[in-house]
Amino acid sequence: MAGHTSKVVRRAHGIAGLALLASGASAGAAETVGQALRESDLLVDLRLRYENVDQIGIAETADAVTSRFRVGVQTAPLRNTSLLAEAVWLEALRDDYDDTINGAAQYPVVADPDDLLAINRFAIVNESLRGTKLTVGRQRIVHGDARFVGNVGWRQHEQTFDALRAEIGSGVKLDLTYAAQVNRVFGPDSPQGKWEGDVVLAGVGIPTPAGTLSVFDHYLDIDGLPASSTNTVGLRLTGSRPLGRLGASYSLGIARQSDAADNPADFGETWSLLEGGLSFGKLGVAAGLETLGGNGTVAFTTPLATLHAFQGWADKFLATPADGIEDRYLRVTYALPKGGPFTAVSLLGLYHDYAADAGGDDYGDELDLQVVARTPRLVLTLKYAAYRAVALFTDTNKLWMSLDYAF
Repeated sequence: MAGHTSKVVRRAHGIAGLALLASGASAGAAETVGQALRESDLLVDLRLRYENVDQIGIAETADAVTSRFRVGVQTAPLRNTSLLAEAVWLEALRDDYDDTINGAAQYPVVADPDDLLAINRFAIVNESLRGTKLTVGRQRIVHGDARFVGNVGWRQHEQTFDALRAEIGSGVKLDLTYAAQVNRVFGPDSPQGKWEGDVVLAGVGIPTPAGTLSVFDHYLDIDGLPASSTNTVGLRLTGSRPLGRLGASYSLGIARQSDAADNPADFGETWSLLEGGLSFGKLGVAAGLETLGGNGTVAFTTPLATLHAFQGWADKFLATPADGIEDRYLRVTYALPKGGPFTAVSLLGLYHDYAADAGGDDYGDELDLQVVARTPRLVLTLKYAAYRAVALFTDTNKLWMSLDYAF
């Protein structure tokens, strides 16, 4: 981890030692260090992906063939404490694309770094206290559907956090994280490959008769990026229930974001979500409206989210426009009957209509299509996105073919 490791991770061994002492006579799955090592779980996954990007205004079409190989181990718990260590190796087999640091600006961006060998995760996990899981070190953190905090798992180099995290409770769930560094998808060689500072993430999940109510507060103080320093407080209700022969689902959310730390702006912007869906057998249909407010200068942002999963797979809105965005969308899903070598085959279609929150300008629209076929260890994905510009950005088509294998 060398220079890319924060103080939180460098102190992991010391904290692990304290955790072992604190666990005292607690029974663990392993009796000795040797047994804990022998009974470790091997973590291996591979991904091979082709990505094609054709974007109006950029001279060439991007053709990227990239591979990802992750390998790691998680030891069996010794006195309720285990070690997780995982490395990642990325390689571009065809590099006709701009990875943001290779100087290939004649191509559209595909944010997968080439020739990367790095520590993906390195953490100590302790569960000595009943109903409590403590994780310290480099780790993957995903909150809910990753709208605000995620690992950006779609990219080859996932986002991780050098952090101390406490997950407490089984009914009402409390989730507290302090992160000193965010390791971003661009890789350690990029100027934007890591964010250092103080990131505090607090959330409570409360089961209710209407569904799960999530209340959260996210504080970001990013060194050298004062405009990204914000505080976001919000809540979200997600639930489902039978409706005759149909199944109904819904998600409602609202959050308020304001400036924090050394942010030079003085603002308060709102995020809101209203989504409802119906399912009948293997067919599901949902419609929603998501709004990220903007005042023409500053807009509501979600920089720690898995952004690819929201507001279109063409990734045109990874940064919220200054006038904000209203995203009206329709989602249709269908699960095909099992057959052949696959245990599951699913179809997904999405249509987005984008407009400005301030002023109402029509940004454009997008069609997203996906087919996923699975076996117990293999996942095949075919995916397509087509953004059609009106008042913002340019027409963009993206095509992906991925093969994932894990054991």
